[in-house]
Amino acid sequence: MGHGIAQVAAQSGYEVLLVDVVPAALERGRASIGKGYERLVSKGKLSAEDRDAALGRLKTQGSLDALSAADLVVEAVVERLEVKQSVLSDLDRICPPPAILASNTSSISITKLARATQRPAQVIGMHFMNPVPVMQLIEVIRGLATSQETYDAVEAASRRMGKTPVEVHDAPGFVSNRVLMPMINEAIFCLSEGVGKPEAIDEVMKLGMNHPMGPLALADLIGLDVCLDILKVLHDGFGDPKYRPCPLLVKMVDAGFIGRKSGRGFYEYGG
Repeated sequence: MGHGIAQVAAQSGYEVLLVDVVPAALERGRASIGKGYERLVSKGKLSAEDRDAALGRLKTQGSLDALSAADLVVEAVVERLEVKQSVLSDLDRICPPPAILASNTSSISITKLARATQRPAQVIGMHFMNPVPVMQLIEVIRGLATSQETYDAVEAASRRMGKTPVEVHDAPGFVSNRVLMPMINEAIFCLSEGVGKPEAIDEVMKLGMNHPMGPLALADLIGLDVCLDILKVLHDGFGDPKYRPCPLLVKMVDAGFIGRKSGRGFYEYGG
């Protein structure tokens, strides 16, 4: 998600710093961005000159301290409250007072995240969809203290990046994952109860409901660990048993079978 956000931001004319504490992750991210631009060039959607200009606007750094002059920071770390709060607290200390701190969280309360900073009016959710360069939507989530000025600035930045911002308010899972994750979870229950094989479950949803991707293949793309984290947020936030994660999902995450990024989830992936 992080390098996808960096890719569209640099392509849109922004000077971009992509930050990660793991050097190999930065290398993978920059390589992926390069491949993404090459695909656009080969399809005639981006000129070679614009590709080179976008790559020239993209820098990588291994420390958050490099963001000391940033206007807008979008964190895209793991979907865990305490990790995100720690990162936002550090950013609050490092970034200039006018800077907006946005979170790409897919489920966690923006109001809770804002409490980790001294600038809650400038904390907002920017939930990009995966894969970022392809998907049109950004859920823009207001926390309880988010100012109108912050919302307006993020809405404008979203449109500059060629996305469609949709305003939602702070609630577990927002709109996208409050609707999506129970469907994915129910598909996993169908699998665990022997109602159908993964291919059958996905085919029913693709052919019968006109979904471009079946729920189990989509879970593999998102990451089963991420799906589990989001379901836990929904279950804890609402206290409703309908959000209880399927035990099969828990087992698969425990086994390290977390989808495409591990080479195995509900399907197996080469390479």
